[in-house]
Amino acid sequence: MNYQDDTTLGYEELLVWQRAVEWACGIINLSGELKTDRKHYRLIEQLESACTSVAMNIAEGKGRYSKKEFVQFLFIARGSLYETITLLEIFRKQGWIEPTFFNKIKSEATEIAKMLNSLISSIKHPAQ
Repeated sequence: MNYQDDTTLGYEELLVWQRAVEWACGIINLSGELKTDRKHYRLIEQLESACTSVAMNIAEGKGRYSKKEFVQFLFIARGSLYETITLLEIFRKQGWIEPTFFNKIKSEATEIAKMLNSLISSIKHPAQ
């Protein structure tokens, strides 16, 4: 049985999805301004893929038929969030991004992770 209303997509109303989209847009904008003489296209593409994967997995999970599948995609989204921060940490250590920008993005990622954890918890253990 489908747990969502089939007349709407559902994910657009999720605040965590909205925050993840905005977060990804900021990172994509950053990728065009990296301070590196050598272009590391593979790493930049991986960064863009990982950061957009957060919101995309939230949306894909919301479109699944079961709560269990939705939760699995939320875990995948959280993994993509961590992957993105790891890549940005490498970029920071290389001097390609400013530490202040890294700290801002990491702080936003922490908030998104908390939102994902809360959503996962609310699905796995609904209030009775």
